[in-house]
Amino acid sequence: MLCAGKKSYFAAAVCIITVTSMLTVSYLRLQRLPHQPKVIQEGRRCRGKIANSTITALNGNKTFIISPYFDDRESKVTRLIGIVHHKDVKQLYCWFCCQPNGKIYVAKAKIDVHSDRFGFPYGAADIVCLEPENCDPTHVSIHQFPYGNIDQLLRFEIKNRKAETFSVDFTVCISTMFGNYNNVLQFIQSMEMYKILGVQKVVIYKNNCSHLMEEVLKFYIEEGTVEIIPWPINSHLRVSSEWHFVQDGTHIGYYGQITALNDCIYRNMGRSKFVVLNDADEIILPLKHPNWKTMMNSLLEQNPGTSVFLFENHIFPETVSSHMFNISSWNTVPGVNILQHVFREPNRKDVINPRKMIVDPRKVIQTSVHSVLHAYGKSTNVPMDVALIYHCRKALQGDLPRESLIRDTTLWRYNSSLIMNVNKVL
Repeated sequence: MLCAGKKSYFAAAVCIITVTSMLTVSYLRLQRLPHQPKVIQEGRRCRGKIANSTITALNGNKTFIISPYFDDRESKVTRLIGIVHHKDVKQLYCWFCCQPNGKIYVAKAKIDVHSDRFGFPYGAADIVCLEPENCDPTHVSIHQFPYGNIDQLLRFEIKNRKAETFSVDFTVCISTMFGNYNNVLQFIQSMEMYKILGVQKVVIYKNNCSHLMEEVLKFYIEEGTVEIIPWPINSHLRVSSEWHFVQDGTHIGYYGQITALNDCIYRNMGRSKFVVLNDADEIILPLKHPNWKTMMNSLLEQNPGTSVFLFENHIFPETVSSHMFNISSWNTVPGVNILQHVFREPNRKDVINPRKMIVDPRKVIQTSVHSVLHAYGKSTNVPMDVALIYHCRKALQGDLPRESLIRDTTLWRYNSSLIMNVNKVL
């Protein structure tokens, strides 16, 4: 009896161990779901709620989705631009619903946190998933697990699915407008200079600005020049107005500027020949050409295989003025009159001037602020005698006497057109 009992207990134990092992293996297989999409359900309809915010937090508030983009430059993938906690987010899955057959595919995502976090716990990230074969999904859901109910997940529209013809030559990406921005006169002057130089579209990632600035933006939106992308990042994360982490409890630097720049490149990949990455107080001034189009044609001819052109930044201190172009009707408008600031700081010893870029967006994979991180093609530094960045802001070398500054009136070549255009806007 004792022996028989022992055999029963042994058989039951073996059975329990076997079932447990099978369940564990099944679970681990799901956890180790390969990057190749697998069907997990069939005959369903895509019913999840469609996300309509610029920044969407996933459950747990460690992952934030900006937007997914179709990318077939190497293989057929959905690339989601997002923000993640660099330590805590290790596993994400893309859920694709393919119509009309209703098959639901799940693919394990590759999470690529950009290398330029500058010490902050959160950083820009590419969340990349292989798409199912024989399916061109229009939407994707993101989940921490490869199982669950797709109806409970938000769906994100996959942009760039349809090929577009270029609608513009140059798009300027400005990220991000924050701090109750109110430099109205300089903003209008920059916008009008962009248009003189050949820009047709300016995309602004706007956190906040003054009421008067809202009126200016409204004017340019109605004109068709400006596209506003709402950027409520401080509703999700503690943001820093600095670019580097200083142990102050903030989560991400400079209002998530790097994420916005990457989103802007993908957003304009199919509709703009070039994308210009600079701030609202920066203007790429050509010295040998009348506008950007002739400048870029020349640069491309001289630098075949280049997809990223970098322009050197030079500071024109807003504290050092010329008596020229003191236009009385502009004095009531808040902000800086750039025509009065034509003295630039000399280069600092042992300091490399930062650069901003004009890029072919179809050749960029990841960008930072002053260089691209990954791209197809070469990056080329544009010589200063071809073009420089006119950057009118507070001085970096504030102790220099006026005589040590360099008088540079390149901007004045455009003064008559600029004054006329600014007056029309005002």
